[in-house]
Amino acid sequence: MAAEIITVEDLQTFKSELISDIKQLLKEQTGQPVKKWLKSYEVRKLLNISPGTLQNLRVNGSLPYTKIGGVMYYDYADIQNMLQANKYQNTFR
Repeated sequence: MAAEIITVEDLQTFKSELISDIKQLLKEQTGQPVKKWLKSYEVRKLLNISPGTLQNLRVNGSLPYTKIGGVMYYDYADIQNMLQANKYQNTFR
């Protein structure tokens, strides 16, 4: 059985890869999409809204989108920003 020497650099590389893998797993477990761009059906599923509601969000400018070849794509960050901008704070105590 041959002995293998592990350097500090090897451990740092392992640590970085492990942290990256854990972050990826946590994103998947929390329901946060791994993809940056989502299609309409994915946005409707994520927000639990109808096609008409999604269209209204597009038309009134609440949710930016990109259209390529008849397919609409939504940036996940834009969805998060829209939700944050429309967040209500309960003022009753």
